[in-house]
Amino acid sequence: MLPVCSSDLSLFSSISFFNDTATTEIYTLSLHDALPISSRRVRTLRDPTRGGLAATLNEIAAASGVAIEVDESSIPFRSEVRAACELLGLDPLVLANEGKLVAFVARRDADKVLGAMREHAYGAGAVIIGEVQESEKPRVYLRTLLGSRRILSMPTGEQLPRIC
Repeated sequence: MLPVCSSDLSLFSSISFFNDTATTEIYTLSLHDALPISSRRVRTLRDPTRGGLAATLNEIAAASGVAIEVDESSIPFRSEVRAACELLGLDPLVLANEGKLVAFVARRDADKVLGAMREHAYGAGAVIIGEVQESEKPRVYLRTLLGSRRILSMPTGEQLPRIC
């Protein structure tokens, strides 16, 4: 347990802090092996470390000339992360995600790729969070928890200072 506040005000007294960074090498290699050579449709693999998921998706949309629509309720944030971000006024979509992987694959191969990722401890929580759409304007859209749709912009500045 890491003490965050002293005296009687223990804001994080029930939260255990740990490092959940992971190597993506193991389950990235399994993606390669999961699909027969004739049907390999992994389009893009990215580590969303710098700028988080928002930056990663915006960079891919811009480079590919497509729109990406993401369902916020599908994004696997741990409850501790959500709680800390709400308390500190941070957006978890723009925070660094060490040891995570964003994979763009053909729809027909999605279940095979998810199965391969889920075979490994670090990929056990892999889920589909959205889809790519043809578009004249490369953009990222977020279907929010309230059911609305908004543009998920490229982050500007730094929410947190870099420590590495």
